Amino acid sequence: MPIYSYKGINKQGQDVKATINCESEVVAKQRVKSQGIMLVSIKEKKAGSKSSGSSFSLGSKKVNVNELAMMTRQLATLVKARIQIVDSLQALIDQVESDVLRVVLATVKTQVNEGVSLAKALAEHPKVFNNVYCNMVEAGEASGTLDVVLLRLAEFTESQVKLKNKVVGAMTYPIIIVIVGFAMMMLIFLLVIPQIAKMFKSAKKELPILTKIVIGISDFLQNYWYIVILGMILIFFGVKAYINSTSGQRRWHSLQLKLPIVGNLIKMINVSRFCSTLGTLLNSGVPILASMKIVKNLIPNVWMKDSVEESRISISEGSSMAGPLMKSGYFPTMVTYMISLGEKTGELEPMLEIISSNYEDQVEAKLSGLTSIIEPIMMVGMGGAVGLIIFAIVVPLMELNKI
Repeated sequence: MPIYSYKGINKQGQDVKATINCESEVVAKQRVKSQGIMLVSIKEKKAGSKSSGSSFSLGSKKVNVNELAMMTRQLATLVKARIQIVDSLQALIDQVESDVLRVVLATVKTQVNEGVSLAKALAEHPKVFNNVYCNMVEAGEASGTLDVVLLRLAEFTESQVKLKNKVVGAMTYPIIIVIVGFAMMMLIFLLVIPQIAKMFKSAKKELPILTKIVIGISDFLQNYWYIVILGMILIFFGVKAYINSTSGQRRWHSLQLKLPIVGNLIKMINVSRFCSTLGTLLNSGVPILASMKIVKNLIPNVWMKDSVEESRISISEGSSMAGPLMKSGYFPTMVTYMISLGEKTGELEPMLEIISSNYEDQVEAKLSGLTSIIEPIMMVGMGGAVGLIIFAIVVPLMELNKI
């Protein structure tokens, strides 16, 4: 059923903007007018297709992952209650708060009503429903366990959101410290030092080399601030372009894995994502080769991605999954041992779930430890920089006072 967005004026003379779900534009106009609203404009919201390059034509708005997880849980409940998919989708359209998700669900419902499978209808909106989501739904439809698969999907989505939030939360405070420290340094160089420099110039006294350097930096920032800004922009986009290139990306990702503390954390996050996603897909009935291909595309680090691809090729040739992962050196020995044990005993899915759960706890502990280490280091670094500047200014001032 199409969704229409409209603008109008109510009986109190207030502007009204809303959406309405109706069979046609004529019916939509009648319903809006029956509410005592004078209609100004009305138009149908349409979701885009894959070929258009976007999942929906609602500007830059995106579906919140928490909303997607909640919607998936509701759909699982409705399907479990043996309500038809079309009716379940209609119930969701009436309940969801997100306009974007409502439009997409309306399009999915129309396609399903025309005989298209739910998985294929969802696949038309890749920016909302990714490969993991669509493949799991497809497996659930094929096996008749769609309600169970949808529930797993909701849990999987929520766990990924929690992991992401932990990483973002751990990095938020250090980033704030850097921004505040940089702003404070700029204020000192642009406002404080120029005033003190005038006093030194009028005194005509030889200054220490450190003081000369500080004053020189201040003068340069005052006179050539636009060069500094332009240089920072060029460096940013230059580094970004290099990292996005094939060779640059591989070198950058290699460096990430070699960094002390951070490198180990990146490996742990990727291992957790690999195990949780693969375990969820296999439990949902997705074939292992298809699951490995999906998981490979979800791992951001290219070196670990290559290891997963080698493992997938090994499986296709009838060999072990654990062998190439162990050989790469990026997956811990305990992880590859448990995967190997799971392959031999036929209990791969439970093993992957155990590894994923264990590594999620380790990542959380590691992030807490990393934050506790970074914070004092950055505080000392910022304090040291400011202290050095103050020292460079105070020493000559004390000598001037003596004179």
